[in-house]
Amino acid sequence: MHKEGERLIPINIVDEMRTSYIDYSMSVIVSRALPDVRDGLKPVHRRVLYGMYGLNVFSNRKHLKSARIVGDVLGKYHPHGDSSVYDAMVRMAQPWSLRYQMVDGQGNFGSMDGDPPAAMRYTEARLKKISDEILADLDKETVDFQNNFDDSLTEPTVLPTRIPSLLVNGASGIAVGMATNMAPHNLSESIDAICAYIDDKEITIDELMKHIIAPDFPTGGIIYGYDGVRDAFHTGRGRIVLRAKINFEEIGNRNAIIVTEIPYQVNKAEMIARTAELVKDDKLPGIYEIRDESDRNGMRIVYELKNDAIPNVVLNLLYKYTSLQTSFSVNNIALVKGRPVQLNVKDMILHFVDHRHEVIVRRTKYELRKAQERAHILEGFMKVIGTQDSLDRAIAIIRHSANPQAAKEGLIEEFELSEIQAQAILDLRLARLTGMELDKIRAEYDEIMALIKDLEDILTNEPRRYEIIKEELQEIKEKYGDERRSEIDYTGGEFSIEDMIPDEKVVLTISHAGYIKRTLLSEYKVQSRGGVGNRAATTRDEDFLEYIVTATNHEYLLFFTEKGKCFWLRVFEVPEGSKTAKGRAVQNLINIEQDDKIKAYIRTKDLKNQEYINQMNVVMITKNGTIKKTSLEAYSRPRTNGVNAIEIRDNDALLGARLTDGNSQIMIATKNGKCIRFPEEKARAVGRGSIGVRGISLEDSDEVIGMIVVNDLENDTVLVVSERGYGKRTAVEDYRITNRGGKGVITLNITEKTGNLIAIQSVTDEDGLMIINKSGVAIRMNMNEMRVMGRNTQGVKVINLKTKDEIAAIAKVEMDSEVVEEEDGEVAENDSNNPEFKVKPQTGNNQINIGDEEELKKIEDEEAANNAEESEDNE
Repeated sequence: MHKEGERLIPINIVDEMRTSYIDYSMSVIVSRALPDVRDGLKPVHRRVLYGMYGLNVFSNRKHLKSARIVGDVLGKYHPHGDSSVYDAMVRMAQPWSLRYQMVDGQGNFGSMDGDPPAAMRYTEARLKKISDEILADLDKETVDFQNNFDDSLTEPTVLPTRIPSLLVNGASGIAVGMATNMAPHNLSESIDAICAYIDDKEITIDELMKHIIAPDFPTGGIIYGYDGVRDAFHTGRGRIVLRAKINFEEIGNRNAIIVTEIPYQVNKAEMIARTAELVKDDKLPGIYEIRDESDRNGMRIVYELKNDAIPNVVLNLLYKYTSLQTSFSVNNIALVKGRPVQLNVKDMILHFVDHRHEVIVRRTKYELRKAQERAHILEGFMKVIGTQDSLDRAIAIIRHSANPQAAKEGLIEEFELSEIQAQAILDLRLARLTGMELDKIRAEYDEIMALIKDLEDILTNEPRRYEIIKEELQEIKEKYGDERRSEIDYTGGEFSIEDMIPDEKVVLTISHAGYIKRTLLSEYKVQSRGGVGNRAATTRDEDFLEYIVTATNHEYLLFFTEKGKCFWLRVFEVPEGSKTAKGRAVQNLINIEQDDKIKAYIRTKDLKNQEYINQMNVVMITKNGTIKKTSLEAYSRPRTNGVNAIEIRDNDALLGARLTDGNSQIMIATKNGKCIRFPEEKARAVGRGSIGVRGISLEDSDEVIGMIVVNDLENDTVLVVSERGYGKRTAVEDYRITNRGGKGVITLNITEKTGNLIAIQSVTDEDGLMIINKSGVAIRMNMNEMRVMGRNTQGVKVINLKTKDEIAAIAKVEMDSEVVEEEDGEVAENDSNNPEFKVKPQTGNNQINIGDEEELKKIEDEEAANNAEESEDNE
């Protein structure tokens, strides 16, 4: 029963729920979860800044207790829980949360490991210097104010910010039925983009992206691929893949992956704990130990690897299963005139510029009004105290007046003043009536009139207002601009990166043990000629540089492995290193199998050049004498995991691969001393899936030891070396041209004294040769020391070997003429000027150490003693 006089109104519950929920959702959208497009702030952040502004805790004042600030914001502007305000303020002070912090915190403000901040009664805070720019001109009627929750005070509806906060700090928030997730950007880049927009309002987003390249996260890291960035800039939505910044190190005898920067919003402690669980569950094999060695100098997470683990493979698994790779889904939704709107990068810039323009108009109007009010008062001063006579009359009026009101009326009547002017005269101190003060008043009046003229010009001249916006932004850039923290790895997506990376000339060096690096050619060219030079590349344990070639950034490197696979690297993907750096192991850069070995490096021009790839061929040779020629076009579509280049049958292996132009000649040598020469057209081009054809017919127990491609018949000579140290240089013409698949002709008489043939190289007088012995001695010789002789000779002793020692391998030290020419006075300490190295034999790769003097002396003596024997051999 309801009481008498009460009335019940029946309503439909569906309608009531609908209207109530819409009211609630609009309240959350507009006054809680979404930032305003103009100042980039949500209400709670704006209120924290305004509360601190009211408490005068600027960057040049001392810190104030956080509890005091939070209490002030709660009591005056933000009637919610204290934790909501404190948490917002803490985030504004964390260098890993905001790209440009707004609050300067003192005390424990949490950590990247997810540790909570200390309670607000323990911490202190003040505004950061950049926040002074966000609040600048707030007292000049530049923005609208509204009543606070109890109508006792007013608060700004937006801040007049000079900082494009929405762009540089981003925002994230979950409203009802919508959410926002905006990425932070670099301040210098953002200001460049805004200035470019002011200069040309019709600028396209692609043109803007030349200035504001990509988001820039406070925690650094690497943006992997560019498609997501492009989508986000063009549409306001996009998925940006973020990777940790890593490098490889050797700790003791183990390889280690070192992480120095992690993706944005990743909890470091949680990430390490999750990785440890995966290792325990055998989902991440290859990791021996994980350590967090981060300290006040920076982040350092160490993933130490097991001895048999391949760093690149483990790294890919870490990217796949852990937060070393995450994605940031951009969703640019902000309030425009109180309504949520999805914005592309140009929209955000447009609304910020419009806001700054309005602020400058309102500020100028305010300053003009104040200047006119002051000019009005100064005009009154000059009327009354401008001459001695008028001053005397004014003083007489004041002295003979019964009260201030009468004095004011007397002055107004006598001098035709306004009430404001008369009051100002009455308020003057006597000291202002001296002659000197009078001059100051006149000077101030002239100044004020000039200012009024200038302010009126600003209000009538729109282009000038935009120039002011630009000038103020450039000042901000100078004060607070910094370098970008997040690098961009364009190779992660489908983005064509040629436009972004200049096609500069670089020097590629690959060492015998497979360490590779890229150095700008200009680094070699600054050497002054004839100087004593400086140390060249320090390679691992004095391993020597085998290939030194110039290339340009847009060219490709093709790697061919023993198992017949081909892998690619763009030249710009090769890690950059100084002349003295040792470089990175090639195995860490490509996804090569553990038991496979790289057998050939081929440098090619841009694989998108159709004419070039159709003209060039790749010729491969296997141990069993199979030769295969395939158009370079078949290798013009790089794949991360490589492709099969040639099918390798049982007991066979790929030995080498060379690039030919269709007119080259091919020579193949076998360990029993046979060699065949034929034009490359004798081997027809086949597809990538084919097996190949017979290159040379082998006798029992014979096998191919190498292949050379001859393009320059005049200068190229053929060098063959046997395992007991014999070798010779012969003119190419001494080998008659035969058909492919023949048995070849004798290149060196193989006897017990010579041992089997182990290498064939095409050499010129400019080349150097490195000879590596099984006992661990490596000797370098220059080819101009070895004369060219006939094919039917036995050859000469190239190197003196101790009993039972044999040559393990020879390597031509290829050096591009462009590098050599400019590097005239340089001493390459690790190879060219040291005739001999002592080598410790070791599985996998030879580690070469510079030999001691006694050893060198002994070998020199032995060489002298054997000169006679060599002469006999020549005969």
